[in-house]
Amino acid sequence: MQYNPKERTFEISIRIFTDDFEKALSQDSNTKIQLSGNVAADKIDPLIEKYIRSHFAYVNSQKQPKAFSYVGHEIEADANWLYLEMPYTEPFKGGLLKQNVLMELFEDQVNMVNIQYQGQKKTFVFRKNQPIQDVTF
Repeated sequence: MQYNPKERTFEISIRIFTDDFEKALSQDSNTKIQLSGNVAADKIDPLIEKYIRSHFAYVNSQKQPKAFSYVGHEIEADANWLYLEMPYTEPFKGGLLKQNVLMELFEDQVNMVNIQYQGQKKTFVFRKNQPIQDVTF
């Protein structure tokens, strides 16, 4: 998550190994999903957006859920990059972040989130027993 002061948004990039992500999307949609090859974005993007909305969320320090937009995804070697944008006009004082991507599939899943805001960078580690964390600066 990187804050863009000009646009007043957090630009969010999520990297997920393609084979694991295909398993998660297949399980979520009860259909065999294959991300590599000639898969039309208009067919796969709604499934990706539905999945990421159920596994990623942010609530600010005033307990207000922050909306985000799904921008799209791209495949790079053995991974998929998902891109999100979250408008953020107020000063960032922290809040609660949920990041439990793939945790329904793997007991030992560990997700790292780097947050960059006004020259500061902090890393948060999410595990199955700790899928939601208080992120403060």
